[in-house]
Amino acid sequence: MTTPIQAPAAGARAPRIGFISLGCPKALVDSERILTQLRAEGYQTSPSFEAADLVVVNTCGFIDAAVEESLEAIGEALAENGRVIVTGCLGVREQAIRTAHPAVLAVTGPQAYAEVMQAVHAALPRPHEPFLDLLPPQGIKLTPRHYAYIKISEGCDHRCSFCIIPQLRGRLVSRPIGEVLREAEQLVQAGVRELLVVSQDTSAYGRDLRHRTDFHQGRPLRSHITPLAAALGELPAWIRLHYVYPYPQVDELIPLMVEGHILPYLDMPLQHASPRVLRAMRRPAATERVLERLAGWRRACPELVLRSTFIVGFPGETEAEFAELLAFLGAARLDRVGCFPYSPVQGAAAHALADPVPEELKQERYGRFMEVQAQISRAKLAERVGRRMIVLVDQVEDARVIARSAADAPEIDGTVIIDGPWELDPGDFVEVTITAAGDHDLWGQPS
Repeated sequence: MTTPIQAPAAGARAPRIGFISLGCPKALVDSERILTQLRAEGYQTSPSFEAADLVVVNTCGFIDAAVEESLEAIGEALAENGRVIVTGCLGVREQAIRTAHPAVLAVTGPQAYAEVMQAVHAALPRPHEPFLDLLPPQGIKLTPRHYAYIKISEGCDHRCSFCIIPQLRGRLVSRPIGEVLREAEQLVQAGVRELLVVSQDTSAYGRDLRHRTDFHQGRPLRSHITPLAAALGELPAWIRLHYVYPYPQVDELIPLMVEGHILPYLDMPLQHASPRVLRAMRRPAATERVLERLAGWRRACPELVLRSTFIVGFPGETEAEFAELLAFLGAARLDRVGCFPYSPVQGAAAHALADPVPEELKQERYGRFMEVQAQISRAKLAERVGRRMIVLVDQVEDARVIARSAADAPEIDGTVIIDGPWELDPGDFVEVTITAAGDHDLWGQPS
């Protein structure tokens, strides 16, 4: 994802920073932190390369395509502006960046907020010392005003063979629960209506802290995903959990969904269903146990929406193992699914595995996978016709309103389309009756 940065009100003589944010929501939060610090120190942001005094590019280095996109963005910024600071996940491969673009001013890795500011100061001296009254209390956000991502930890302790996130971002480091809740409260007070909880492994939150007790407003709270979700659920906003692994402790979250404290939605990256492929990926391989757990969650919370992502064409994947994956899809009947043909990642253990699947076969399997899932998604959406549901307005156009239900995360899931002009604003909640369903979206009218 490329996020263009819009400029706040410009100061007459303030240095101006161009900013390009690439990659996942976790990287977007990093960009927000850097922009908040820049704004605190009196820098302004520029919507164009030409008007900027320098450009910061927050890169992604997860897969080869993301590396290429990042290098292209750096090259474009150098060509259009000439003064570029590089940060983010690709920054751990400084030599590769400098080989491709020797003119960059500085290169830092992910979460290197202080190092980025030092590089900015070296190129553009700070206008003045920071003053808190220059900033909105929630900081600078790159999302629409009514929803925001909140990152609860950095890094990951898993060693999946296809992934280099631990090499890029390090081991799991959880934020103190009180710090997370203070940020969440500031966001809601600023008008955020939906908080999207993100990390590399949300269900592992607090494990590195041994789930020690912290305090928020004098109240003791254990650093664990369940008390964190329960405390977030006390805020007047939707709470949506992303990147949740199917650990046993997730069972404790289902009652919070049943009681309406958090949305009945789980984003759970399962990746495959074949036990042998999962072992080669260094992922949990108990597929039958996953199906049992999903069934139990649905019995307890019939409204639960499950999203997942999968990889097809992993090295050595046979036709029989791909058939196992399709059978799992049919059994699991997940609501929202993303699929990616395997892409080799430099530095990942899977890069050295034998028996690569030919690219043409990867694409053929991807097409078959998506067709199976499309039939499931189409049927599940059709089941919602005639139902009433609360939706959150994202966009208001002349002839229609674009909204989302509890089943839809922004940018990756579907929408609820309300035809006709309505006096609504982004961030409004409205009850609608679903009148029609498509392959990905629903249509409704205010009830």
